[in-house]
Amino acid sequence: MTRVIADISVSLDGFVTGPGAGPDNGLGTGGSALHTWAFSDDPDDRRFLRETTARSGAVVLGRRLFDVVDGPKGWSDEIGYGAGEVGRPAFVVVTSSPPESVRLTGLDWTFVTTGLPDAVAVARERAEAASSRQGRDLDVVLMGGGATVGSALEAGLADALTLHLAPVVLGAGTPLFSGGTPRPLVRRSVTATPNATHLTYDIV
Repeated sequence: MTRVIADISVSLDGFVTGPGAGPDNGLGTGGSALHTWAFSDDPDDRRFLRETTARSGAVVLGRRLFDVVDGPKGWSDEIGYGAGEVGRPAFVVVTSSPPESVRLTGLDWTFVTTGLPDAVAVARERAEAASSRQGRDLDVVLMGGGATVGSALEAGLADALTLHLAPVVLGAGTPLFSGGTPRPLVRRSVTATPNATHLTYDIV
């Protein structure tokens, strides 16, 4: 069964980037500390990243995050989705207008201009098709940015939430949560490493 998983790294004070984030400074000032776990040699960090990447049948991201990963300082042949794992699922971008060109032409990009619910629906179709081809269940992963993940949670589009809680206080940046409808969560797993506490919740 394909599920929709919101998966994002966050600081102790609730930010998914540091201040000043943009295409040339994707994670903002100090924000690289959020993803230290994704590049560490800790076996639990590596396992978590590998398993998350392997189960990704399709990935949803917002336009601002696309501009970062497709920008000149973004992903490369060595570093892509899943950090060193360089996963290649289908990518679905929520945007008001598609870009004129794409640098990362080796990846499968779909641009949806009719809103986040439609983007998630497209991603689910792609993930289910990939599941059928591979003979195993694959998920839709909402990778960000913060506004995209927050909007998906607010709209009830996600089945589960995975947070990689980094041991850093950024003080400012892009918040993951900024109010909205209360949503009960059921904790399913906790994995603590020196670089992050990996928390997975079902959304009820």
